[in-house]
This record gives sequence, C-alpha cells and structure tokens, in this order.
Amino acid sequence: MIEGNENNFEELIAGGDVLVDFYATWCGPCKMLAPELEEIKDKIKIVKIDVDKNPNLCKKYGIMSVPTLIYFKDKDDYIVNNGYMPKENILSWLGK
Repeated sequence: MIEGNENNFEELIAGGDVLVDFYATWCGPCKMLAPELEEIKDKIKIVKIDVDKNPNLCKKYGIMSVPTLIYFKDKDDYIVNNGYMPKENILSWLGK
C-alpha cells in the first residue's frame, strides 16, 4: 500500500486500476478496514489518503465521511463506496 498525498495523487492514479482509501487515524471503521485492505493488496494497487492531511483531495472528490473507497478504473472513470466492507465485498465490488 502506498501513502498518497495532494502532491503525488494524480501520478499514483494515472495508470488506473487503483483503489484509494480515504481514511482518518482517529476513525474506528477505518481501523477495521485496514487489515481487510492489507489482505487484498496483492490483487490491486492501494493508495491511502489521510483526510486530515489532504483537505483539497477530499473537497475535489466530495469526501464527507470515512472510510471512503474510490476505485479508479482510469484517471477519469471511478466509482465510490462509503463505510466499512469485508475483503470479500470489496473484491466483489471491484469485480476481482
């Protein structure tokens, strides 16, 4: 998993097929989601974005709650899911 930020985000999602986890260190459901993502990191590129450190990205993508997962099929084509999901549901949502 890669820790992204406002400076490297566009570069990280440029190739597509990227799952972005918008999270907060204080968020309970985010802490529950972290091990689920750890288990699927070999199946998809995962970028983690700390919402408290990257407010402009949150504004750009309309992040209103955490955790929020955004799957970038390519740079401009993405789908959004809010809240905790077990790894099986994440993989199904991604079509993996």
